Amino acid sequence: MVDPKIARSEANAVFMRNPVGASMSGVGPRLVGVGFKRVPKFGFLLLYASLFEGGDVGLGAATAASILSAPFINPIRMIEKQQRAYFKQTGVQKPIKDIIKESAAKNFKPLFRGTLPLMGHSLASATTGLVGQPKLQKYIKKELGSKTTLGSFATGLIASSVVSPIYVAMTNPLSRLEVIMQTSSIQGKSISLGEAMKEVALDTKRFGLRGMFRGQGIGMVKAVISLTLFHEGRIFLTKQFKKHNVNKGLVPAFE
Repeated sequence: MVDPKIARSEANAVFMRNPVGASMSGVGPRLVGVGFKRVPKFGFLLLYASLFEGGDVGLGAATAASILSAPFINPIRMIEKQQRAYFKQTGVQKPIKDIIKESAAKNFKPLFRGTLPLMGHSLASATTGLVGQPKLQKYIKKELGSKTTLGSFATGLIASSVVSPIYVAMTNPLSRLEVIMQTSSIQGKSISLGEAMKEVALDTKRFGLRGMFRGQGIGMVKAVISLTLFHEGRIFLTKQFKKHNVNKGLVPAFE
């Protein structure tokens, strides 16, 4: 454990030595994970909302989706973290098949390290990203739309900028627990949730809030981009599907 300033300089040094390799480290599992996690997460989300919330996505649906989808998503996130940790140590990305082989030797249990923090992370993500951000964007669009010429993307960017600090403050400590639990060697002893919490507590004791919220600044930048692109992409695709259904005569014309 080192001072956050030293950790940042070390990360920058790794990036400068091989910017392309550092940027692409873990991107394969990341791409698969981003696409795959939508299936269980939105599946449970919409199922719960349809059965218990009259079709409206609320806190209950977000909670159910976060808990039930975590076991399906966590193995992909574990592989992603292992590739990044190995790259930092060796400068070479670890092959996915090697990670799978090491996990198989332990009955694949290592792939589920960090599942509990992920549930909390997913819940915070769902409540801020799926529930809070769209409602805030509608409010901002309503207020600014009547006074300015800002479009959907601009209002979405403003809404994401407002939500992101809240989102990052909620998820950053949980992400720290995930990283601690998932970047340790698969072949070595696993780190329990309690041990990870003790490490974060020690980090906070030594370096104050800088220790607890390591990486929060870059996390906010990531969150703004992620939330904005995600919702604008979702809105665009929704409109295209609606147009397709109208053109096919499947539904009446809409405004």
